[in-house]
Amino acid sequence: MPLSDHIALVTGAGSGIGAAIAHRFAREGATVWVTDADRASAEATAEAITAEGGTAHFQPLDVTDEASCADAAHTVHTAHGRLDVLVNNAGVGHVGTMMETTGADFDRLYAVNLRGVFNVTQAFLPGMLERKHGVVLNLASIGGIVGIKDRLAYCSTKFAVVGLTKCLALDHASDGIRAVAICPGRVETPFVTQRLQEYDDPDAARREMTATQPVGRMARPEEIAAAAAYLASDEAGFVTGVPFYIDGGWTAGT
Repeated sequence: MPLSDHIALVTGAGSGIGAAIAHRFAREGATVWVTDADRASAEATAEAITAEGGTAHFQPLDVTDEASCADAAHTVHTAHGRLDVLVNNAGVGHVGTMMETTGADFDRLYAVNLRGVFNVTQAFLPGMLERKHGVVLNLASIGGIVGIKDRLAYCSTKFAVVGLTKCLALDHASDGIRAVAICPGRVETPFVTQRLQEYDDPDAARREMTATQPVGRMARPEEIAAAAAYLASDEAGFVTGVPFYIDGGWTAGT
């Protein structure tokens, strides 16, 4: 199992991509720390992994709160002495153009999607640097590679996550740290379902989203998790500082 004896932490693991990654990591042999702003959903993920024979622990974590991030890092390091893989998956979305986006909307997305990545990584990075080993996987988006109509705030934060990931990788490549920005296209998750409800015609919006991928469908969370498992493993030892596209062909002609 490629992640045997690895210690991993996944933010936003209560549902969707985060839950799929947590389950996949556990099946690959990792001990997984599960976090989410929705405590009940995170606990449910951890319990489901345990019921399947995996090893998982719930950890309260608010990615927007530096003290909460520091507490999580202290808990994990007290329990294991290290963290091998950090998956920054927690995120929020917004539908709107510049004129349809308020300052409060923009600040909310910035606080979770970008500052949250910064806060959690900064809390766990010192331990990785001390051991000269660690992998940071940041869930960005194809919306961090190309612009998407009516997604100004969301794309702004995801472009920034891609840039942060590249700089993190360059700064610490010689320290044994790898960083990769996973950039999915549309994925069939509760997050996407919620975004669809913000449209006047959710069914039409779903058809438009599906048509974006030349393969003719949205991705499954398990497909993103499979890529994350590879990127977290030693088999991906030469992969760092790049956006990793999983977009069903979306950007092939862009």
